[in-house]
Amino acid sequence: MRIPAMVVFLAALSLAPAAHAADAFSIAFTWEGTGKCFEPQSPPFTLSHVPQGTKTLRFTMVDLDFTAFHHGGGETAYAGKDEIPRGAVAGDYRGPCPPSQHHYEWTVEALDAGGKVLGEAKAMKPFPPE
Repeated sequence: MRIPAMVVFLAALSLAPAAHAADAFSIAFTWEGTGKCFEPQSPPFTLSHVPQGTKTLRFTMVDLDFTAFHHGGGETAYAGKDEIPRGAVAGDYRGPCPPSQHHYEWTVEALDAGGKVLGEAKAMKPFPPE
């Protein structure tokens, strides 16, 4: 039985996004070491599939339960390692200090040498941790 070329083409198109999603730029973090209110040291991060050509990583944190408060973020040079240690993000970062559990979202942008955004990843966790 011969499968029409158009069916094969459409099947390949439907598989492409799933394969691409597995290789998507992503970020994970823990609140390890974060204890006092407005802790100035960023948490440790783990990155996956950082876009090729990335020279700088720009981090920003938002309190999803109280977006009016500016937690800031900062930048760090990217040297090809997937682990970003605690405190490595230099900038105006102020850690969480919620009156009850809040949900915080980190966004990281991968930038090339000219500052062009090559990719973006997000991760969210509650604080204090569950």
